[in-house]
Amino acid sequence: MCGLSAALWLFLALRTALGGMEVRWCTTSDPEQQKCGDMSKAFQDAGIRPSLLCVQGSSADHCVQLIAAQEADAITLDGGAIYEAGKEHGLKPVVGEVYDQEVGTSYYAVAVVKRHSHVTVNNLRGVKSCHTGINRTVGWNVPVGYLVESGRLSVMGCNVLQAVSDYFGGSCVPGAGETSYSESLCRLCRGDGTGEGVCDKSPLERYYDYSGAFRCLAEGAGDVAFVKHSTVLENTDGRTLPSWGQALLSRDFELLCRDGSRAAVTEWRRCHLARVPAHAVVVRADVDGGLIFRLLNEGQRLFSHEGRSFQMFSSEAYGQKNLLFKDATSELVPIATQTYEAWLGHEYLHALKGLLCDPNRLPPYLRWCVLSTPEIQKCGDMAVAFGRQRLKPEIQCVSAESPEHCMEQIQAGQMDAVTLRGEDIYKAGKTYGLVPAAGEHYAAEDRSNAYFAVAVVKRDSSYAFTLDELWGKRSCHSGFGSPAGWDVPVGALIQRGFLRPQDCDVLTAVSKFFNASCVPVNNPKDYPSALCELCVGDEQGRNKCVGNSQERYYGYSGAFRCLVENAGDVAFVKHTTVFDNTNGHNPEPWAAALRLEDYELLCPNGARAEVSQFADCNLAQMPPHAVMVRPDTNIFAVYGLLDKAQDLFGDDHNKNGFKLFDSSDYHGQDLLFKDATIRVVPVGEKTSYRDWLGLNYVASLEGLLSQQCSGAAPATPGALLLLPPLALVAGLLLPAL
Repeated sequence: MCGLSAALWLFLALRTALGGMEVRWCTTSDPEQQKCGDMSKAFQDAGIRPSLLCVQGSSADHCVQLIAAQEADAITLDGGAIYEAGKEHGLKPVVGEVYDQEVGTSYYAVAVVKRHSHVTVNNLRGVKSCHTGINRTVGWNVPVGYLVESGRLSVMGCNVLQAVSDYFGGSCVPGAGETSYSESLCRLCRGDGTGEGVCDKSPLERYYDYSGAFRCLAEGAGDVAFVKHSTVLENTDGRTLPSWGQALLSRDFELLCRDGSRAAVTEWRRCHLARVPAHAVVVRADVDGGLIFRLLNEGQRLFSHEGRSFQMFSSEAYGQKNLLFKDATSELVPIATQTYEAWLGHEYLHALKGLLCDPNRLPPYLRWCVLSTPEIQKCGDMAVAFGRQRLKPEIQCVSAESPEHCMEQIQAGQMDAVTLRGEDIYKAGKTYGLVPAAGEHYAAEDRSNAYFAVAVVKRDSSYAFTLDELWGKRSCHSGFGSPAGWDVPVGALIQRGFLRPQDCDVLTAVSKFFNASCVPVNNPKDYPSALCELCVGDEQGRNKCVGNSQERYYGYSGAFRCLVENAGDVAFVKHTTVFDNTNGHNPEPWAAALRLEDYELLCPNGARAEVSQFADCNLAQMPPHAVMVRPDTNIFAVYGLLDKAQDLFGDDHNKNGFKLFDSSDYHGQDLLFKDATIRVVPVGEKTSYRDWLGLNYVASLEGLLSQQCSGAAPATPGALLLLPPLALVAGLLLPAL
């Protein structure tokens, strides 16, 4: 270092990095300012440079603003504040606290139940809950955030307290006594032995803090306790002094896992709600975190041991807890990946996203995009009905010319939400950056939604071929342009490299790939003859290859009949088609004697499977419709509104005067939502358009979209010109089946 001492080099480097002669530490209270002053003097007396200056702010949020404005340099924050500081102000964590060598710079938030109970993470609604305290990390923030983010708990208008109050069947949330929901959130609290301090966020409430929340469960007041991974082991098997816990055995309690299973209390690494990151020192992006660590490391080397006049990791002398650093800190360590996302981890990050809903940041209106006069009428009635029930945010209806126009307006901030089908969801996400906020769920018996596209063949050991061996075979399709009968299989064949259309002429490519086909179509002028070769028309042999029921091989049942009657070798249909037409379910002569076990599915991996294995052997799952919004929209507020609305208006026989999933009063179909919808559901972890649509469906769509043409279309009217994301033939339009 050219003769410079290490201390002087550090001093000069810090001065350059921080633009001054000192590190300005931000404090949030008088006791913390006092401790900071003592730390500054201790560092100075020990010759630690540069000097430490203490800047007092009014709160952690205020300190973050001061650091962002370059009026302060550093502060220690908890996970939630690190998230906000990183997301809103670009601050980065550079030094982390370590509390327990077993888990390092983190601990785990767990949900504990009695071993003999039947509670899982999937049936928490209505159970009695025990929490360490309002706004506490493992007792409130993580479990509530997790329940919201996973869609188990819906929150309308960011009113988290009301949502939790309605969700559990009574709780003890110490500190909630000052809220409007104390009757529910303090119902299980007991106070001290004399009944004083009920629901206080203090030791006066016997069910306060980690051990208190566990005691709430152990004594039978609650059914589940949200605590730290070590809480049960610290309060059972004779490890606790209080009389209430001396007879408790750890084996009588279990943890709730995120996947719905349960585990022993010792398996918290595998079974938890979230890994909770330790507190960390955050600074501006332009500050060298390594220099901050070296400064603090010099301090902890001298002032983290007993016997020193100043203790970095103790606040006892100031009559408080956790000043500057948590008192439980054993050491400070440098953070290698200095981003708030990496430090927080995906579990905790997701929980925070579910919890951090600020009512003041919610727009007063949700502007819904509508596409027709009947839809405008239904939307207007929806807005009035929601308003009468005081649902938030209120609905405003805004008209657009097309789904793509909706996407443009939402991206531009002129509208907020629209319900779209699969191919439009793809375009909304891919081109306009929109994300799903909620989805539709259809009845299991419904035959028109949320199905699988499959390739069906006869079970024939002497003529067994795979999905990769379709070249030269005879194919049966429900109709040109139908999702499972055309779009998905053709898109999949293109994506897998088996179809290579020339000059965007997909129709000719398909006609040359298969030996012969039946692909019914309207107005089949200049249509490749091979695509109609297997079609049979009506009983008199007329209307061959037409896109309606006069062609006996039209539709999904018709395509299956084409296979059954040995016209074709493979039929591209819905997964329900074989069930609908075998084992006596279809009395028509051609189907009456058919047996389910005589047919198989072709799988993408080259195998064959039973017809009943469609969930694992399919070309794609056709995705449900989804409500699409801008990525800066709070999707939990959107789902919270719709979930509350469907409780009031989702049943077609409800007495509230509006039917959310019925369009018959407006002389239309599928207005705002598909009429087949029985529930609006949360997106859960499917937070992008690709996640919602599924890999196979996206691959099929991209196979078709890869054939987009630039310039003039081919001269032949039968050539395919893709107008994404639907395949359209010039002059040949067929309704989706």
